[in-house]
Amino acid sequence: MNTSAELLKELRIDRTAPPAPAPSRRGLWIGLGVAALLLALVAWFVLGRDKGIEVSTAPTTAIGSGGASASVLDASGYVVARRMATVSSKITGRVKEVLIEEGQRVEQGQVMARLDPVDADAQRRLVASQLNATRSRVNSVQAQLREAEANANRLGPLVKQQLVSKAQYDQAVAQRDSLRAELLSSQRNVQVAQDQLAIAGDGVDNTVVRAPFAGVVIAKAAQPGEIVSPLSAGGGFTRTGIGTIVDMDSLEVEVEVGEQFIGRVQPRMPTEATLNAYQDWKIPGEVIAIIPTADRSKATVKVRVALNEKDPRIVPDMGVKVSFLEAAKPATDKPKNEGVRAPAAALTRRGDSDVVFVVNAEDKAEQRSVTLGRAMGDDRQVLQGLSAGESVVLNPPDALKDGMKVRMAEDTAE
Repeated sequence: MNTSAELLKELRIDRTAPPAPAPSRRGLWIGLGVAALLLALVAWFVLGRDKGIEVSTAPTTAIGSGGASASVLDASGYVVARRMATVSSKITGRVKEVLIEEGQRVEQGQVMARLDPVDADAQRRLVASQLNATRSRVNSVQAQLREAEANANRLGPLVKQQLVSKAQYDQAVAQRDSLRAELLSSQRNVQVAQDQLAIAGDGVDNTVVRAPFAGVVIAKAAQPGEIVSPLSAGGGFTRTGIGTIVDMDSLEVEVEVGEQFIGRVQPRMPTEATLNAYQDWKIPGEVIAIIPTADRSKATVKVRVALNEKDPRIVPDMGVKVSFLEAAKPATDKPKNEGVRAPAAALTRRGDSDVVFVVNAEDKAEQRSVTLGRAMGDDRQVLQGLSAGESVVLNPPDALKDGMKVRMAEDTAE
């Protein structure tokens, strides 16, 4: 029994005993701190890493010495054709067929289109019939004249012998002279009818539209069934032309130069043209003429420039940039330092100095003080501080400093 009572006492809860100690939180705080540190490192690596300032760059180029020519002025213009025509018919008529397409080359005199010749053919047939009638009248008068002359010749001796009256003889002579005059008039009418026939033939020929010179078709304006006329009839229902052709050998450039710079341009001055469509193609040329008038609204003077190269890639109305060059200078024994050519947009001021920022191999901006030379259109001559082939920052922001990390604009999408 005592043993059972002791066992029951052991199962009794002792409410006077001290509570068990709480588990330690030190390990939990250490784990949270390590996790926060790892998250901070990841955030710095992803977001806080210095990617550099986004910039655009351009390379510098060397300026040749000796016989090289430099640009004294740049101007923009367009390719134009000195020989271009919208070909139309000389008469009003309905188009029967069109024999041209855009881009087709045509030779001088080649048929471009034909009009319906019904009216012209009818007019020519009418004039031809009138000519035949006039010729028949000539033959009739000639026959009557031969008879009248024979009658007068026969009555001449008889009147001397007083076998016929003088009045009868005079009547025969008058009839002969009248027929002679009528024959002359009929012969002249024949000539008039022949001229009218030739005119009618020209009218038929006018239904055929031919190319006035060799060139390339750049526009097809009419279709079969439409009415064409050399004069506009209004309302938009009558075409005034069959097509437009351009003599590609007559292409040149027209540029507009500001009045304040026109003094730099001279006739026969060498030029270098760059088409907007082909930036790497430099086309040599020369100034043809300076048009002796100015545009009051734009304060410009038009200049004609010849292209010394002919190429199918050059087409009318193309945009072109023309550089007017100095005359080539003779080469000297001692080469002259011409420096490099850098974009004017790369130049900026830091303090009292002209500087540029060069991107080095580590993609860092290196600030350099430069000595400037003459203006070269959109570029500038740099005598000291740069070497050919170096990449300079265009339009450097005010926040850009020496040694800062930069990234190229084209790398933004990466």
